[in-house]
Amino acid sequence: MVTGTRTSAGSGAGRDRRGPGRTWRRRGGERRGPGLAGAGDRPVAPQPPSRTAYSVGAIIVAADGAVLAVGYSRETSPHDHAEEVAMAKLGPAAAGLGGATLYSSLEPCRFRASRPRPCAELVIEAGLRRVVIAWLEPPVLAAGGGAAMLRKAGVTVVEIPGLAAEARAVNAAILGE
Repeated sequence: MVTGTRTSAGSGAGRDRRGPGRTWRRRGGERRGPGLAGAGDRPVAPQPPSRTAYSVGAIIVAADGAVLAVGYSRETSPHDHAEEVAMAKLGPAAAGLGGATLYSSLEPCRFRASRPRPCAELVIEAGLRRVVIAWLEPPVLAAGGGAAMLRKAGVTVVEIPGLAAEARAVNAAILGE
């Protein structure tokens, strides 16, 4: 069971009122491990660990629980981020995702060297109003801050710290753990 679920919208933060685990497993059982990028108990992402990029998975789920898209870091290019891959798979439909939820094993990036726009900006542009993450980006490769950027834009960000250890485990090489 997931414990320690937190949610925030705007600048406030607090307990998730829906109870432990419900946010992650919302409508359709989309837990899929904190990395989200695999089905069942598969690892977070279908690529080898890296010392220069996080292994992240993202799933976009419609309000009715239907999985709209799944993306992995480095899925089609060494510079891919999971969230951008998932949104790109939706094409023009990605511009109207207001009722959908993005589940990601790591907060969407706020700073990016390999592409002109960070994932947090793409999430905001897509109209997503809710993002569920396992952990905040540590300042290893770049400063975090994606969750703060999303909150400032009015996006509800739910962090589930109980899943952070599993999401960090697949990134042990980059974290030096």
